[in-house]
Amino acid sequence: MNTLKLEKKQEYTIVQMHRGKVNAIDHEMVQELRQVFRDIENDEAVKGVILSGQPHYFSAGLDLIELFRYNEKQINNFFRAFGALYLELAKFTKPFISAITGHAPAGGCVLAVTSDNRYMAEGEPYRIGLNEVAVNIQISQNLTEAYAFWMGSGLANRYILEGKLLTGSEAVSGGLVDLLVPLDQVVDHAEMKMQHYLKTDQEIWVNTKRKLRKHWHSKLDPDGQSSFKEAVTLWWKPEIRAKMEAHIKSFSNKKKT
Repeated sequence: MNTLKLEKKQEYTIVQMHRGKVNAIDHEMVQELRQVFRDIENDEAVKGVILSGQPHYFSAGLDLIELFRYNEKQINNFFRAFGALYLELAKFTKPFISAITGHAPAGGCVLAVTSDNRYMAEGEPYRIGLNEVAVNIQISQNLTEAYAFWMGSGLANRYILEGKLLTGSEAVSGGLVDLLVPLDQVVDHAEMKMQHYLKTDQEIWVNTKRKLRKHWHSKLDPDGQSSFKEAVTLWWKPEIRAKMEAHIKSFSNKKKT
C-alpha cells in the first residue's frame, strides 16, 4: 500500500490515510481504499474498521492539482472509481467509524459521511463539509442524500448550496459529527466505540444497521451513471476549468510562501 497504513487489532483494523501532509485523494488512494474495504468486508475474522488520517488532516479532499492534469480517459476512470468507492462505503455492512484527525472538506467529508460514527479533533481551525459548490465541482445526488440522512434535509440543503465548511461545533450541532475530542484522543475514542459495538451479537448489529440505512439506500443511484456523466461534462467546461486553474495557482502560491 502506497497511500494507506494498516494497523490490525484483535477484531478490527485501523486504516490510516497516509498520502503526503494532507491526504489529498488521487486515483491510487481510491483504488487502495476500495481494495482494503472489500478485503475487510469479506474477512470473517475482521469485524470492523476505523478510518483515520494524519495529525491536522483527515483528508483535504480531491487532489485537484493532480486531477487537473488528467486526460479524458484518466478523469473518467477517476470519477467512476470515486463514485464506486462512495457506494461501497455507504453499503459497508460492518461497524465503520471515522476518526477525523483534523480538516475534512469535500472529498474528506465524502468518506466520513459513509461511516456509522464520526469523532473529530477539537480546535477552531478544523473544518468539515461538502463544499463542492464553492470549489466548482458538481456534487452528486448520492452525496446530497448522505448529508440529509445525518443532518436533515433542510440544513443539508442550506449548507450544500452555500458550499459551507463547518466548524467542529457546527458539525456536532447539525448532527454530522458525534463528538469533539482532543486531537491525540480521536483514534482512542473511535476504538472505544468500536469495542462497545463488538460486544454485541454481530449478526444482530449488522441486520440493525441495514434496517437503519434502508431508506437512505433506497434513494441511491445504484451505479451513479447520471451523476458521473454530469460531473465529467462540467469538469471540461471552459469557465470551470479557468476557475479551477486560478484556485490551484492560488493554492500553490500559498504553499511557496
